Amino acid sequence: MFSTRRTARIEWGDCDPAGIVFYPRYFAIFDHSTVLLIEQALGMRKHKLYERYAFAGYPSVEAQARFHLPTRFGDDVDIESTIVKVGRSSFGLQHRLTLNGALAVEGNETRVWAVHDPNRHGGLRAQAMPDDVVARFRATAA
Repeated sequence: MFSTRRTARIEWGDCDPAGIVFYPRYFAIFDHSTVLLIEQALGMRKHKLYERYAFAGYPSVEAQARFHLPTRFGDDVDIESTIVKVGRSSFGLQHRLTLNGALAVEGNETRVWAVHDPNRHGGLRAQAMPDDVVARFRATAA
């Protein structure tokens, strides 16, 4: 399945008064990693995806994290994000955040390929992913 890696620095705004990452910030880090992963898998920036596929996004419908080690202001962490499951209209992701090679946080989430639901004002509904998206998500990262 498709995978990417990136390095990020823990910033002051990510931390609580004790200087360790406030846990919801990990989900923001994972969300940004998801955007980068999908952009790389599909070969285009997020704003171009909306033009190409005429969809409403890929919202998270389930998220879970496990915390092994704290990370702190100023730490440089590595994040590996992988698409681990591809369904008809959903896909599963795994994020592994490491500090100096040690696993600090692991996250898992399920996202759906969504379109606007004409039967519910402002609502979304899952839709089958285009075949080319499925093929790229299933590809091994180069």
